[in-house]
Amino acid sequence: MKTYLSNTIKSIFKLESKIAFYPTLLSVLGLVFAFTMYYFESIGISKYLLKNAPVLVVNDVDTARNLLTTFIAGLISIMVFSFSMVMILLNQASSNFSPRILPGLISNRRHQIILGIYNFTLLYCIFTLVSIEPDGNKYQLPGFSVLLAIFAMTFCLGAFIYFIHSISQEIQVNNIMDRIFYTAKARLEKLIDSEKNNNLDFPETTNWSTVTSNTSGYFQDLNLNALKEITETHDIKLDIIPIKGTYLLPEQLLFKSNVKLEDKVVEEICETFRFSKSELIEDNYLLAFKQITEIAVKAMSPGINDPGTAINAIDYLTELFSLRLKKKEISVIFNQQELPVIKINTVDFKDLLFQVMAALRTYCSHDIIIVQKLFFMLSYLKDSNDVKLEMYKKAIALELENLFEDATNSLKNKADLMILKKAYSNT
Repeated sequence: MKTYLSNTIKSIFKLESKIAFYPTLLSVLGLVFAFTMYYFESIGISKYLLKNAPVLVVNDVDTARNLLTTFIAGLISIMVFSFSMVMILLNQASSNFSPRILPGLISNRRHQIILGIYNFTLLYCIFTLVSIEPDGNKYQLPGFSVLLAIFAMTFCLGAFIYFIHSISQEIQVNNIMDRIFYTAKARLEKLIDSEKNNNLDFPETTNWSTVTSNTSGYFQDLNLNALKEITETHDIKLDIIPIKGTYLLPEQLLFKSNVKLEDKVVEEICETFRFSKSELIEDNYLLAFKQITEIAVKAMSPGINDPGTAINAIDYLTELFSLRLKKKEISVIFNQQELPVIKINTVDFKDLLFQVMAALRTYCSHDIIIVQKLFFMLSYLKDSNDVKLEMYKKAIALELENLFEDATNSLKNKADLMILKKAYSNT
């Protein structure tokens, strides 16, 4: 039951990444507020204010109707424009940068809240307009509610100005890469801090009992709190096989257990796995490497032809790789007794570096400026004080050789080849 509750709560938090979450929430609040004001009007709030503070009441039926009608028409126009701008933003980002960055743009909370404010005010104005009595009796006119509608519309205009400013900033590639970088950096630093005092010795799992997947989809995240509770309750240890971000097919290996598990326990453990079609860096820092690499590759395509963006992307990758050097190759989760109970596999540094460099070598090796930048990145990583494992150094040295070979085959100019040889000799 606790596992189910924990999964439900986590799923609710994931709804924040949906573009309709805050607009829907604020629309419901708009309805509640409209009916709340309708109740206060029914008990005479406007009548009271008309006697004691008449400046707070709109006391003319025609004026109130004209105002509310204008607000409703204007808000519909603003909403159409704003939603159109969001769609244009997403389409342009997908075309010019990478479709992978769309979940991050859609989950922008500021834009969702602004669209929700529009819905809130629109619904409030509609129900306030309906509540105006046709006989025109001044005590039946919701004068105070109309004044609140004026304030809400003024706030909407301010939100609209901010929306134009924000969306013009959001579409800039530097801001997109900034957001990706800092999100991944925060995630990596959190993982590195959690590993500082942990001894990663974990029992050999070769002969452990295996469990296969009964579903398919992209493995995005684990509910670690629920999983730790299961291991403590049943006194078991688990080895999570798939790497976050990989696509699992039915009957593929899902996890291993040090004991044979009952079907009920297996079902509880499977419920802690979250499969999703969307990609959020908050769950998986590896997506940042993929997204920034795709931006660099797209920038070097003939249709875009923007080497400056590719250079900026390599700078971000350099810093992310230098952080990744500090992280250990596997993640181990400990229970309250500081005993290792869960092992989580991650992408090896060698594989991660190869995946990034393979794409960059394929599409950028013809540009000597980009090649020089890649040599600088690899040299910086190779000479970093954080390169403590010999296999890290070997992986970097191998990529230096691969880059030199591909660039030599792609470059034809003698001056470029001389610069290439000099850059390689200095690594």
